[in-house]
Parts: sequence; structure tokens; C-alpha cells
Amino acid sequence: MKEKISALIDNDLAIEDAEFLMTALKANKDLAASWSTYHLIGDVLRGNDVLRHDVTKNIMREISKQPTVLAPRASSNKLNTNKPVIWSVAASVAAVLFVGLVVLKNQSHESTTGSIEIAQAVPAEYLRAHQSMSPSNAAYFIQPASFSSTNQLQAK
Repeated sequence: MKEKISALIDNDLAIEDAEFLMTALKANKDLAASWSTYHLIGDVLRGNDVLRHDVTKNIMREISKQPTVLAPRASSNKLNTNKPVIWSVAASVAAVLFVGLVVLKNQSHESTTGSIEIAQAVPAEYLRAHQSMSPSNAAYFIQPASFSSTNQLQAK
């Protein structure tokens, strides 16, 4: 069987035999260890840097050393209740200042508007008497215009 593993690594094994060998490698841990050893030998012969360290065994050993926790620890996250109170007081003061400024601004405008005098109304008779003198349609403003180049030169 080890000869077939070596042939598979060297790519000298038929596909049917390779499929059978791969299923055997998955089922048998000794064959899987031989597979790993042959690859290690090949890496050393080729001069590849080999760093072999099985991390899973170390992790599982350290996990087994840890004590089993039967009850979770009490939460150490205590809410600081002073901060929300400070922010709510600051927001209330800001709102009162805003409303106060708006009221003061409106009061200053009302005092200036009270001192303005209202102009006297123009009598309707005066307008009727002078309406015939004033232009009543847009035709009064229309003047003939020419856009030819000869008229512009003559005007200069």
C-alpha cells in the first residue's frame, strides 16, 4: 500500500487506483500519516522550507486545561446614570434660551412697527382726472426698430 502512496505522490498511479487509494487514506489514519510523511520527505529532498507544527493538538490540550464555567460572571457594565441627567439639563437650558431669544427678537420688531405713520390715501378723484394724461396701454412704449447693418452705420 505504501508503494501505491509513493506512486500517487509521483503521479505514476492510474486514476482508478488513485480513487481507491484516496478513499483508503480517508478511512485509515496510519495511511494518512504515511501520506504526510512521504510529502515531508519530498519537501526535504527538494529543499523546500518545512515548518511542521500541529496547532490543533496544542489548542485542544489548552482547552482541556481550562476550568468549566458553570455560571456566567455578573456583568461589570454599570450604566452611569449621571450622564443622561446632565445631557437632559443641557438640552432644556438650550431650548429655554432659544425660545427666549425668539421672543425678544419679535418684541423688538413690534416696537419699531408701531411708530411708523401710515401715508394718507390718494383721493380717487385725482386719479380719475389725470388718467387721460397717462398711458393706459403698452402701445405707448413701442417704437419702430430696424436691425439692418446700414441703419446702424448711419446712426453712428
